[in-house]
Amino acid sequence: MTVLSVCNHKGGTGKTTTAIHVAAALGLSGWRTLVVDLDPQGFLTHTMGIEEPDPAHSAVAFFDEEVDPGRIEIQEAAGFDLIPSSNTLTRRMRDLNKPTDVLWVREALQRLDLAYDVLLFDTAAAVTVYSLNALVASQHVLIPVLPEYQSVVGGEQTYQTTQLVENKLNPLLEARHFLFTQVDARKRMHKTYREYIREKYEGEVMDNIVRTSTSLAKSRDGATTIFDHDSGARGALDYANATDELVGRIQEAADDEDEAPAVAPEDVPAEAAPEVSDMMS
Repeated sequence: MTVLSVCNHKGGTGKTTTAIHVAAALGLSGWRTLVVDLDPQGFLTHTMGIEEPDPAHSAVAFFDEEVDPGRIEIQEAAGFDLIPSSNTLTRRMRDLNKPTDVLWVREALQRLDLAYDVLLFDTAAAVTVYSLNALVASQHVLIPVLPEYQSVVGGEQTYQTTQLVENKLNPLLEARHFLFTQVDARKRMHKTYREYIREKYEGEVMDNIVRTSTSLAKSRDGATTIFDHDSGARGALDYANATDELVGRIQEAADDEDEAPAVAPEDVPAEAAPEVSDMMS
C-alpha cells in the first residue's frame, strides 16, 4: 500500500481540492483508495457531503488508545472511501504534546490490514501534530502550490518540514512532488514563480499543472467531483493527467527500491523523537 500526504502549510493552494480529485482519479483508474481527513476543520469531509460521525468512527480513532481504528465505519465518497474528520480533533490536539505523539497514525497502520492500494491523507494548512502524523506515516508528499508568493513560501516551508521528518522520524519519506494549481497563464507572476520552483527543485516538480477552472469551483457543491458532472472540462483533464504522472512517479520510486513497506519497519523510541512543539515552531 502506498501512503501519500497532500500538504501545504499555507491555505488557499487548492490542497483539499487536489486531495479530492487525485483520490477520485485514482479510483477511476482502478486504484482502491482510502482518504483520511486529518484536518480538524474537516473541509474535505464537508465538501463530500458527509456528516460528522461519532468520534470513534472518525480520524479521532487513530489518537485514542481506547478505540480500535479497525472498527471505524468507513464512508463511501465519489470514487474513493473516506475516514471523516471530527471537531473532536481540535480538542484532542491540546493533549497531543509528547514527543511520541507524532507516531500515533504510523503505529495504527502497522496494526491494521487495510485492503487498499493507496492511503491518502488530507492535512490542515498548518504544521500540526496531525500533519506531522501524516508525514511520519507517508512515503510520498504531494505539495500543491499556487504560483504566488504566500503559497510558494508555504510550499517551501512544507518541503523543509518533510526533510526534517525524513531525517528524524521517517527515512521512507523520500519522494516529494510539487504540483502547480490554479495556474493562470496570463499572469506574469505565475510564470515567474513557476520558473523559480522548477529551477530550484528540478525533478521534484511535476510536469503537469492544474489550470484555473470554473468547473472545479462548481464541483465543490453537491458532494461530487468534476469527474461526476463535467469529465471533459479543463480541470478534469488536468487532474487526470497530474494523477497519471503521480502514479508513474510512485511506480518509479517503488522500482528503485526492492520492496518499500508502507510504513517504517521499526518504532522510533521516545528519546529519539523530537519535541512536537519544536517541529511546529
